[in-house]
Amino acid sequence: MKTPLSIVVADDHALVRGTLRRWLDAAPDLEVVADVGTADEAVAEAARLKPDLVLLDVDMPGMVCFDAARIIRSQHPDVRIVFLSAFFHDRYIEQALAVGASGYLTKNEPPEVLIKALRSVASGAAYYSPEVRARIVIDTQKVGLAPGSRPRAAMLTEREVQVLQYVARGLSKREIGEVLHLSERTVNCHCASLMAKLDIHDRVELARYAIREGLVEA
Repeated sequence: MKTPLSIVVADDHALVRGTLRRWLDAAPDLEVVADVGTADEAVAEAARLKPDLVLLDVDMPGMVCFDAARIIRSQHPDVRIVFLSAFFHDRYIEQALAVGASGYLTKNEPPEVLIKALRSVASGAAYYSPEVRARIVIDTQKVGLAPGSRPRAAMLTEREVQVLQYVARGLSKREIGEVLHLSERTVNCHCASLMAKLDIHDRVELARYAIREGLVEA
């Protein structure tokens, strides 16, 4: 008998996690081996269990999900990442593609589509919801945002975007440094650069900008 595909589910809403577990465990070839409420826990469970797939919500407390995906992929290259979210902003899609995600699904997909997507990803293909697929271009060499769909925060570096996301979540500069393994002085420099590039001069306005640009949810 073929071994079921093992899946770690990460979503900060217990009801969503429970629903996903019931849907996926009902399929004979899928098995949820862990469900967790933060991206940090997803990283830990991926290291402990080495699942075939990790299904990540985009907006969770603590570590940014894209950072978690990057860590999981670097430590366990064979683990495939699929993002599941109610939101599909250009910046989210761009970050998902940048960390090597194999799929990006919206939460309005029915159970049979989610199951089909996970099977497809496990077989080596990629799967995107129609709303996401409409915003990207897939060719033989790469997958990227379609022309004209560039994120409004395109002037920022990847590291600046990471810092901005954590600023918007209310983390102190010391806490941001700990999460990103940077010195507080380096975080200060990134914050100064953000403010200069965006012409924004306090943390509250930075957080509002991040929400407007779809970098975090309100």
